[in-house]
Amino acid sequence: MDGILKKIRLSDAFNKENRGPFVKAIVLMSLFTFTFLGAEFLFVNMVSRTVSGNQSVASQNYALGVSAVGFVLYPLFCRVCRGRVQSAVSLGAAMVSVGCLFLICRHSTYALTLGMGLVLFLLLGAFGSAVFYKALCLLEDNTYTARLVGISYMLGVLLQIANNNLIHTDILEAVILSAFILLLAVMLIRAEKSSIVPAFSKDAPQEETEKIGRSSMKIGIILALFVAMMTCIFSTLDNAVTLYHASGEVNIGQWARVLLALSGVLAGFLFDTAGRKYMSMIMYCIMILSTTCLVVLQFAGPFTVGLIIFYLSAGFFAVFFTTSFMEIARYTRTPQLWAGLGRAVNNLVAVAITGGSLMLLDSGNMIAITVIELLLFVLTSVAAFVYTNQREAFFKKLNAKSDAKLRDGERLQKMAEQFSLTPREAEVIGLLVHTDDGLQVIADRLYVSRRTLERYVSAIYEKTGTKSRIGLVSLYNSL
Repeated sequence: MDGILKKIRLSDAFNKENRGPFVKAIVLMSLFTFTFLGAEFLFVNMVSRTVSGNQSVASQNYALGVSAVGFVLYPLFCRVCRGRVQSAVSLGAAMVSVGCLFLICRHSTYALTLGMGLVLFLLLGAFGSAVFYKALCLLEDNTYTARLVGISYMLGVLLQIANNNLIHTDILEAVILSAFILLLAVMLIRAEKSSIVPAFSKDAPQEETEKIGRSSMKIGIILALFVAMMTCIFSTLDNAVTLYHASGEVNIGQWARVLLALSGVLAGFLFDTAGRKYMSMIMYCIMILSTTCLVVLQFAGPFTVGLIIFYLSAGFFAVFFTTSFMEIARYTRTPQLWAGLGRAVNNLVAVAITGGSLMLLDSGNMIAITVIELLLFVLTSVAAFVYTNQREAFFKKLNAKSDAKLRDGERLQKMAEQFSLTPREAEVIGLLVHTDDGLQVIADRLYVSRRTLERYVSAIYEKTGTKSRIGLVSLYNSL
C-alpha cells in the first residue's frame, strides 16, 4: 500500500493533516540530536581535562560504543515493559541521565567521569532508538524520510552550536541538556499513547509478508556492512580532527559546525530526489571526498581544508545511515530495532576500530595509511554496488505489487459496474481469479458456508455470462 499512497496522495504530503505528525517527528529527532551531540561534546571536554588527547578520543569512542547497546536493547524494553511501567522506567532513565551529567561536570577522577559517561550514553542510546521508531510511526509513508532526517539533524546541530557558544559554564550547559532530556522523555511517553505502529504489510497474505520480511532483512544486513565500511573512514577522520582539538594545537571552534548543519539539511533534500534513487550514488561520491580529506590531513595539507571537507561529508553520512535504516525498517518485523540501527552500527564500528585508528594516525606511516585507505575504498565500493542493486530491486518489486493491486481494484470496479455486481460478489471474483484455492477454502476465508458461496458463484456466472471459473478469469483479464 505504501507505493499506492505515494502515487495517489503525493501532492498532499504536506497538507494540514500530515504536517502535524511531520513537525512532531522533526521536534523529537531534533531534541535527540541536540542532547546526544551536546552530551558527547561535554563529556569529551571533561575527560580531556584529566587525561591525554589520545585517551580522550578513546573515551569518546567507548561512550559511543556503549550507546549502540542502548539502541539494540530498546526493542527488548518494549517487550518487557508496557503502559505505565514503560512510562515510569522512561522517566527514571531520564532522571539517571541528569544525574550522570552533573557527575561528569565534576570530572573529579577519570574513572568516575568515564563510568558516568558510559551509563549516560547507554541510556541515550535507548532514547535514540525510541525516537527513530516513534518518528517512523508518525510518518504515513517513506516519501520524505530523508528530508525529515536532514531538517532534524540541522536543527539539532544548530541548537548544540548555540548551547556551546552562548553558554560558558559547564554546570549551566549540563542544566540545559538535562532540561532537554526530560522534555524528550515526556514527548516519548506522549508519543507512546498516540503513535500508530508502522504497518509491516497491510492486507497481504502471510506468505507474501514473510517474503518481504526476508528480503528486507537481507537488505538490512547488506546496508549494515556498507555503513560499517564507511564508518571506518569517517571515524578515522573524526579521530584525526578530535586529536587536533584535544591537543590544543588548533582551536577548531564551534561555529565551523555550521557546515555540519548545512550539509545535513542539504543531504536530506538531495537524497529525497526521485524517491531516493540516487541516494547511494551521492553518498558514494561523498565517501570519495572524505578519503581525500584523510590524505590532506596526513600529508600535512591545510587543516582548514580538511576540516571543511570533514564537516560537509559527516552531515551527509549521518543523514544517509539514519534515512536508510528508517526506510527499510517499515518493512521489517521488528521496526523498533531497525529504525535506529544505523546509529548503532556507526557507533559500534567506531569503538571497534578506535585502537587501530589511533595507532595508524600516530604512526605517520604514509604507505600503511594509503594501503588501508585503498582497501577500505575497494570494500566500500563493493558494498555500495551490492546494496544499491538490492535496494532498487526490492522497492521495484514493492511498487510493481502496489501497481498490480491498484489495477486489480480498477478492474474489479469496472466489472462490478458493467455487470451490476454486489460488493460481496466482486470480492468473490477477486478470490476466484487471483487464487487457486477451492471453494471450501474461499468460503472459509469469507466466513460463509460453502452453499452460500456456491450461490454467489452461480449469480456471478449468470450476470457475467460465463460458465466456468476459467471463463471468468478470461473475462477478467480482457478488461
